[in-house]
Amino acid sequence: MQWLFILSLVAGALTVISPCVLPLLPVIVGSSIAGERSFHRAVVVTLSLGVSVFVFTFLLKVSTAFVMVPQSVWNYISGFILFIVGASFLFPTLWDRLPLMGTLYAGSNKVLGSGYQKQNLIGDIIVGAALGPVFSSCSPTYFIILANVLPISLSAGIADILAYTFGLCGFLLLVALIGQRIIDKMGFIANPTSPLRRGIGALFIGIALIIATGSQSKVEAPLYALFDETKVEQVLLSTFTSSKNTEVTASSTISLLSPEEKAMRYEKAPELVSPDGYINTDGKPISLKEYEGKNVVLVDFWDYSCINCQRTTPYLNAWYQKYKDQGLVIIGVHTPEFSFEHQLSNVEDATKRFGITYPVVLDNQYQTWGAYQNQYWPNEYLIDIDGYVVHTHAGEGEYDETEHAIQDALKERALRMETKATIATSTVNVSSADPSGVQSPETYFGSNRNSYFGNGTRGVSGVQTLTIPNQQLPNTLYLGGTWNITPEYAEAHPHAQITFTYGAHDVYMVATNKGAPVTIKIWRDGKLLEDVAGSDVDPHTSQAVIGEDRLYRLIHDTTLGVHTIKIEVEQGTLDAYTFTFG
Repeated sequence: MQWLFILSLVAGALTVISPCVLPLLPVIVGSSIAGERSFHRAVVVTLSLGVSVFVFTFLLKVSTAFVMVPQSVWNYISGFILFIVGASFLFPTLWDRLPLMGTLYAGSNKVLGSGYQKQNLIGDIIVGAALGPVFSSCSPTYFIILANVLPISLSAGIADILAYTFGLCGFLLLVALIGQRIIDKMGFIANPTSPLRRGIGALFIGIALIIATGSQSKVEAPLYALFDETKVEQVLLSTFTSSKNTEVTASSTISLLSPEEKAMRYEKAPELVSPDGYINTDGKPISLKEYEGKNVVLVDFWDYSCINCQRTTPYLNAWYQKYKDQGLVIIGVHTPEFSFEHQLSNVEDATKRFGITYPVVLDNQYQTWGAYQNQYWPNEYLIDIDGYVVHTHAGEGEYDETEHAIQDALKERALRMETKATIATSTVNVSSADPSGVQSPETYFGSNRNSYFGNGTRGVSGVQTLTIPNQQLPNTLYLGGTWNITPEYAEAHPHAQITFTYGAHDVYMVATNKGAPVTIKIWRDGKLLEDVAGSDVDPHTSQAVIGEDRLYRLIHDTTLGVHTIKIEVEQGTLDAYTFTFG
């Protein structure tokens, strides 16, 4: 979508001031100013980094061989390269003493001239390229593109990644040029033995050791306390979504328009594409085409472990019961976020648990999601009797507005079909949780999206043995013990611990087990839960049993506050996917 393309450009620029990138800026500035032809060097370094981000993205997405490579390997490679470059700044004759380097630079010397320029081109390309994997893990917009856009539309994904890379490189180049202007006035950076040049070399070596040992999070933590650019991106994502919904909603009042007028005002609803299974249809396939000219259809994109979807479901159930005899059909399109949600039996169990009786189709391959260019769970698309999308709404809230749009569409249907049905004007009254005031973001455990990981290395797949620090930041995930971090979840055995300081009423966790039930014990602010125990926790023992693949309600508090939850695995193997809050 056009708005995501624009946001990708902005997100690329914001990444430059992200706490997980700021410690690396001296590498970009230092490598571009440490020698002659500084402008050309700055361009080479930033372009090489941009190409590296772009290539690295697609290597991770299309090649299982690269997905299986632990992030620590990329850290070692990047750290080693930066260490060698830093050493060459500290000891200017180092490269000349290496026979291989002398051979490599003999040919380039004829083109680039004499002096230190013979070392610049290859070195600058290597420095920029080495940082690509590190720069690829700091933006929520980047992960939206990686997880939601690329699997659906390769061309849209490429365009958005290019926009992100362009924003990143453009702002980096600006920072490098500003740094050059400052250093140029000092006048001695070109001297290969200058203290500043050697200081840059020492800085390179220090950063190389931080990257290679996976210690970035210790440097980043205090920076996140001062400024977290991911929150800025989340506000922008929300703003773009709100403006998009307002535009559609403004034209949602239905009247008896001619087919030509409708075609000019609305878009035809895409068909359901290659469903992977059907629920509540008596085993029969269904399509939108069979309802055109007969019914009003509400298509709801949902995911059964999504807390936002679970809070929307009671309204959908109520609407279906209230309006199904007046021509409303609801179709739930279940598009899974996690691998365990691909299983038909799991989705069937969830529909029974939530009291869903309307048809549900499985969209395991994101085919229908892609046809609608959808980006959110939940998201409702109201389709009128002629098959046009006349109203949409993403996320929770504005239920009355959606119900009034349903009523308008049903009134049009009644007039067109000349029925005597009387469409209600009142709206359903459903008791639901109020998510306003929640101060904590959805927090992922898996390496694909663990941007709030506090005491481990973010973006890393593999085993990490961790100690929970005494001082902990809010909205930051801390793990204790030995954890196997996978792209989707983090796996732990008995005695492993989780802590998180949150601001909300309720705490939920998406979790599964490795074939046998898992017992966990939960504390809040150092005390057993008792009267604030969630519906999935025994209030007497403060224990929860993870027996199904789903979302678990761990804490329920009628008052809003800031607290710290602590979880310890007592028995079995826990697979933890996300924390969500309400």
